[in-house]
Amino acid sequence: MDQQAFEAARTAYQRGDWSSVVFAMAAVKDPGELFGAADHLKGNSLMKLGRFDEAAQAYSDALRDEAYGKRGALLCNQGRALLAAGRSQEAVDVLNAALQDSEYTTPYKAQVALGAAQLAMGNVRDAGIAYRNAAIDETNPNPASALTSLGGCFMQLGRPIDAVEAYRTALDFSTPAANQNAIYAQLGDAYVAANRMSEALDAFGHALADGSYELTGEQQAAYAAAQKALSALTGTQPSETDAFLEAAGYAGTGSYDPLDPLGKSGEMMPSPEDTGFFSVSESDLIEAEKGNRKVRRKHRHIGRKIFITLFILLLLVAAAGGVAFYKGYGYPTQESIVTQMFDSVSSSGQASQYLNSSLSADQQQEIVSSLPVGAKVSVGGVDRSMSSSKVYVTATLPEGGTQDYTIDLIRDGISWKVTAVSTSYASQATHGNNIAISSDTQEASSDTANTQEANTESASTASTDAASTKAASTDTSSSDE
Repeated sequence: MDQQAFEAARTAYQRGDWSSVVFAMAAVKDPGELFGAADHLKGNSLMKLGRFDEAAQAYSDALRDEAYGKRGALLCNQGRALLAAGRSQEAVDVLNAALQDSEYTTPYKAQVALGAAQLAMGNVRDAGIAYRNAAIDETNPNPASALTSLGGCFMQLGRPIDAVEAYRTALDFSTPAANQNAIYAQLGDAYVAANRMSEALDAFGHALADGSYELTGEQQAAYAAAQKALSALTGTQPSETDAFLEAAGYAGTGSYDPLDPLGKSGEMMPSPEDTGFFSVSESDLIEAEKGNRKVRRKHRHIGRKIFITLFILLLLVAAAGGVAFYKGYGYPTQESIVTQMFDSVSSSGQASQYLNSSLSADQQQEIVSSLPVGAKVSVGGVDRSMSSSKVYVTATLPEGGTQDYTIDLIRDGISWKVTAVSTSYASQATHGNNIAISSDTQEASSDTANTQEANTESASTASTDAASTKAASTDTSSSDE
């Protein structure tokens, strides 16, 4: 091993003279000699020169030097070299081996390369899993790139809604200095595929705002589709149907892969020590990313909180309705049913819609004939229960005087129906309240056979007694109104 030649090679590497590094390596060590650091440096330089097969061999030579270590980093670099050389399956195997190294401190790099290798083989689902693992790796200071690639996988899998979420999260994690135009363009493409045209135009607008980004062919087609879909509307609302999407002539969705799967740019190549390549303010970036995660979790839970709140309100309304039903309330109320029944008899001589359907025609006619025409009715009280009720009313007769009635009702769903009507007389009232012992309708109707003088005197007496009783008594049910 020639240490002086190795130092000369390192100096050439630092100034980016890749050819000089490779040339100097011939003097650094003899063929077959183990010198992991030298082979690592040689492999990186060969990658920069685009000599990928030779680079893969250099990394393999470095792996033979067990004393050098850095197994995970070397395997990751070898996997990238194999991928760039078009040997995708070998790359997958090597990269999976890199992830088995428990001492490898930056596994997200191997996950990103593994995602690219799986995509090269057409394994979109497995590629998405690798990109997801890279994005959630706490050591990854730039998860935006992996999230963007994950969005591209979702697009290829026909899951544009998931792609939208991946791209939006990538924007959250991208640093202010990063160029977000490409991510916005892909987000616009995903919005179009999800038929959310207004949001698509907004995303494309961000991508093109500074004029530095040029849409790909597929993105341009998506942009045009969104514009056509919105212009086809007479209003200002975006299209929400597949018909608008088809009418716009949208030709399909695409995805944009921000990675360089062949590694020709060299941007993914680490230094020989595999440290410092992504070392710019890692701790600050990771802390910022944690804060962004909390914000996103909070936003994701807003919909769930609204749903739970509405559900609780519905339960409270149902509970209140159950209590009201149990206590004898309904809609329309008993008071409304009785008042409308009297009015209907006065206006049309009919009241069948307020009577219980189990009553016979004769019983219904008997109830209708017992009610005065043209009387003004006031409700004096209600006795309520869950299944039946009684309403006490006073009718002011057109010819003068008043007549008290007791109306029996039964539950009909949430409403009520009349089952019986009886007249109430003050002389029959129980002590302490105005709930009268009623006679049946036939007895009330038989009184009409008396002479006009007796009828007038009886009505006058009943009216006077009823008024006295009503003034002196308390309606125990009036608080239910």
